[in-house]
Amino acid sequence: MPMLAISREVATLLAAAIVLSFVGNALSPKGIAWLGDWDTRYGVVSARAKDDVVQRDLEIKDLQSAKAMFDQGDRLFVDARRESDYLGGHIRRAVSLPVNRFESLIGDFWEAHPMETNLVIYCSGRLCEDSHHLAQLLLDAGYQNIRVLIDGFDAWKEAGFPIE
Repeated sequence: MPMLAISREVATLLAAAIVLSFVGNALSPKGIAWLGDWDTRYGVVSARAKDDVVQRDLEIKDLQSAKAMFDQGDRLFVDARRESDYLGGHIRRAVSLPVNRFESLIGDFWEAHPMETNLVIYCSGRLCEDSHHLAQLLLDAGYQNIRVLIDGFDAWKEAGFPIE
């Protein structure tokens, strides 16, 4: 088979693969948007998939504002990270509600914290969407007073704010 024919076949297969991947992404309920939010200066990094839960209006973008809320003492800080991460260190007085264990833990959370509770959800920082996922689950469960600390535990600790 001449080299030109092989090159054409390879180019045809490559073009077909590219077209099929674009079609598959467009048809998938979890397809990725063409343009994402990749700049951490504006909030949590998000590929903006069709099922994206990042809600910019819930975000606390200033660590000092979050610290002021903490100091007021009228908000419950909720750690969305895995339990092992929580046990390794967390914001003082925060409770653990790992997003990956939401279904099994939400009953106990409801009993301990009424729907009117002011919540601040956090995870590791702007490269972590777990806080937004947990916020959405809690909104769906009926909680209304929810904010998301986008800088997360790592920035809180680095700032020297209270941890356990």
